Amino acid sequence: MQKLHPYKIVSAGRLCLLILITIAGCKKYLQTDPPIDSIPGSAVFQDDKTAAAALSAVYAQLYHDADFDGYSGIGFFMGLYGDELSNQSPIDWNIALYTDALGSSVFHITQYWTDYYSLLYSLNRAIEALKPATRLDHRDQWLGEALFTRALLYFYLTNIYGDLPLALSSDYRTNNTLARSPQSDIYKQIISDLLQAQSLLDNRYQDANGQTTTDKARPNRAAATALLARVFLYTQDWTNAESQAGTLIADSTDYHLTALSQVFLLNSPEIIWGLEPTQSWFGIVRDARTYQIPPGQTPAQASVAATLSDSLVQAFEPGDARSSVWVGIDTVLSSGNTPQTLYFYASKYKAAGTYTTPVEMVVLFRLAEQYLIRAEARFQLGNTTGAFADLNLIRTRAGLPPSTSTSSDIAAAILHERRVELFTEEAHRFFDLRRTGNLDAVMNPLAPLKGGSWSPYKAWWPIPPTDIGIDPNLAQTPGYP
Repeated sequence: MQKLHPYKIVSAGRLCLLILITIAGCKKYLQTDPPIDSIPGSAVFQDDKTAAAALSAVYAQLYHDADFDGYSGIGFFMGLYGDELSNQSPIDWNIALYTDALGSSVFHITQYWTDYYSLLYSLNRAIEALKPATRLDHRDQWLGEALFTRALLYFYLTNIYGDLPLALSSDYRTNNTLARSPQSDIYKQIISDLLQAQSLLDNRYQDANGQTTTDKARPNRAAATALLARVFLYTQDWTNAESQAGTLIADSTDYHLTALSQVFLLNSPEIIWGLEPTQSWFGIVRDARTYQIPPGQTPAQASVAATLSDSLVQAFEPGDARSSVWVGIDTVLSSGNTPQTLYFYASKYKAAGTYTTPVEMVVLFRLAEQYLIRAEARFQLGNTTGAFADLNLIRTRAGLPPSTSTSSDIAAAILHERRVELFTEEAHRFFDLRRTGNLDAVMNPLAPLKGGSWSPYKAWWPIPPTDIGIDPNLAQTPGYP
């Protein structure tokens, strides 16, 4: 599908095309067939079925664009860029990522900017249309979904590119003249959207007909709460981070930790929200194919672009069950002058499910993260006992004894636990290093070992030069030409 300029007006035809894509390839999200042969853009949100379809199309597009899983997913890209993955590919953009040698012309680096701003236009249009649409039976659900998803996209945009143009309307003339707003303003908007979403969404999961379901493919109030907890953590609002995470942890009927082998299964009790693979595009979580190496094959033979870094493999303590359940080992026997080699790879997603029998989903929020959020917030608030309790719950699930860290170094222990719990998941590690002030300390010595060099400005990525050419008030990310 053609990429659109983030501020360029998106026609009603594109919106209808997204809806058609959804109906054709994502019945799990939609489950109804509204008559949409020719729907004017302004009419899409005047009917529950077409409103649901428009939002379903956004989720389908997020899966289709592979921004959250697979070789172009944020977890893979930031894993290569940081300290989680070792490059095994000759492809130029993988090498550029791995050696921290990015430029705005490097393929894929600006894809999130383009993909997300294109979807933000659709979401802004939905929000504008849904706010006055009080006659819809399920208007609160659709509006809450749109606000949540807008907040989600802005969260990832600002954590990839820093300061951003804050486009909150469908007026392309205004959007085409926006300058970057400070990240603090972006976070304020994210929090505002999420608080509204919290008030609109139900605790239950709902399908495209507004009916209660066990399927977690559409966001509910808990999804908004999970993202709020993460945002409050990132903005160092420790009190609210503890409160929001605590709300989810307290809901043990709906959410609880499960066995490591069951975490990523479809609608697992640990999953709060994620994207469900769609029939038309792959039908599986692409991470399953991205990392897994068949026995005895080299990464090159298996067309695997990256393996786990030595430092990540060594970060697992002896006896950590996550190392045996979530990490695969490929042994390539010696041949000629080549010694036996071990390759370690992420194996969190194992089941190659189909649309008719889906077995896994792309997990964006799960309960283990909420325990670690609360642990960090509690530590910052002086509650070290509570912090250790949350930290040790995650360690116990992994088969480890309680942490031996002292009160003075629990922050480092939590950061370590986040590394081995959340590895290769949606860029947690890179974002954690940056927000805790540890990024330069890790990357300065590591970058030369990867064949590159590090500078502080590389904490943020460049944006598309074409957008700078169109918007006279838009500047490139500092440090990039």
